[in-house]
Amino acid sequence: MLDKVEALIAKLIDEVEYPKANELFAKLSGGKRLRARLILTIAPEAPTAPLLGAIVELIHAASLLHDDVIDESQLRRGVPSVNATEGSKTAIMLGDILYSKAFSELTSFDPAISRSIADSVTKLSVGEMMDVEMAAEFNSDRDLYLKMLYLKTATLIEACAYSAAVLAQKDAFAHATYGKNLGLAFQIVDDILDITADEKTLGKPSLNDFVEGKTTLPYIDLYESLDENGKKCLIENHAQVLNEEEKGWIHTQMAQHSIIERSYGYARALCDEALEAIGEDAALRAIIETVIQRSH
Repeated sequence: MLDKVEALIAKLIDEVEYPKANELFAKLSGGKRLRARLILTIAPEAPTAPLLGAIVELIHAASLLHDDVIDESQLRRGVPSVNATEGSKTAIMLGDILYSKAFSELTSFDPAISRSIADSVTKLSVGEMMDVEMAAEFNSDRDLYLKMLYLKTATLIEACAYSAAVLAQKDAFAHATYGKNLGLAFQIVDDILDITADEKTLGKPSLNDFVEGKTTLPYIDLYESLDENGKKCLIENHAQVLNEEEKGWIHTQMAQHSIIERSYGYARALCDEALEAIGEDAALRAIIETVIQRSH
């Protein structure tokens, strides 16, 4: 079924009737297609599920294009980003094309579905803005971070699960809870991998989030565990290019205070809540396990 999603994505790009868009989109790595896979898992018999999957993957790709411009990222999944090779203006405009095409196609769906997806994209944009603002200084507010995480990442996954359940005539609100918690857990695992994974596996330097000014959950957990001198040192290293000694200090402190285990524990608790919401569903449990156990 994911093959059908890929074919529909290609068809939607073709319908834009601008070869440059095809050329640039072909350079984007497809990624895990988590959102489309979630829709197909919840609504495998719904005829329009693959199209909805293609739409949300276009939206997700557009958000990543804009995100790379905001972060001035030179790599995306280990390959040069569009803004690195084509410039920020082109990356933004390609993102706008993908957003616009996705919303055009979304109008053919049940209003409950189109409203849910559209609302999630508004929230996603607010989350992006919060992320930028919060990078200005070290953030130790866990609740603020989790709110930003929900808006920037989890809300679209929540909307996918809700919309797929509407298509399949299942409990939409229970599936929305599953999607929200899945999205939060997915991003927290990303936060962890930024610290634990090697550069070759991750496709970007270790501790890159912290260097870019992002105070992710493990750093908030670490800050709460350190004494005053440690807290001062952590803040001084925030948003700075780190040498090997400084990186080593962060890794050592993370290990001494069992920070990675704590963050994984929080992600696992979110996953347990997600599964509790929808009951026994082997396919949705498999998605959860894929998210929580992944290495990149």
